[in-house]
Amino acid sequence: MELEEGLRVRLAADLRLAGSVTAAGGSAVEAGAAGGFLSLAAGCEGTVERVDEHVREKGPLAREYERLKSLLDSFGAQMPPASRRQAEEQVGALEPEWAAWQRDRRRVTARVRFDNGFVLDDAPEGLFTPAP
Repeated sequence: MELEEGLRVRLAADLRLAGSVTAAGGSAVEAGAAGGFLSLAAGCEGTVERVDEHVREKGPLAREYERLKSLLDSFGAQMPPASRRQAEEQVGALEPEWAAWQRDRRRVTARVRFDNGFVLDDAPEGLFTPAP
């Protein structure tokens, strides 16, 4: 499901939110002075107010995979067999890092205002399903 502003959503799983409490207006609360937890049940419905997309930077190993793969694709046929084999082995060893970056490079979060008045901000898109 792709989130967008104004979309009605339903919480897909029970959530337990725990930690320190900070006033919404930005006024400072003494550290550790307030805390607690809040539970939201699966099925709570609300409206998406904002959607944020975060793109993770490539790490050095993912960049190295990209560089070596490009080199092999462009010049592999012209390389001496031993050099090509070594580059292919290096690319193979870096494939897990590249696959992990491909899988996790885009993260979408949302701010959802539930019908009961609660607001959940910076929540991963996987927490929500479309509401009927």
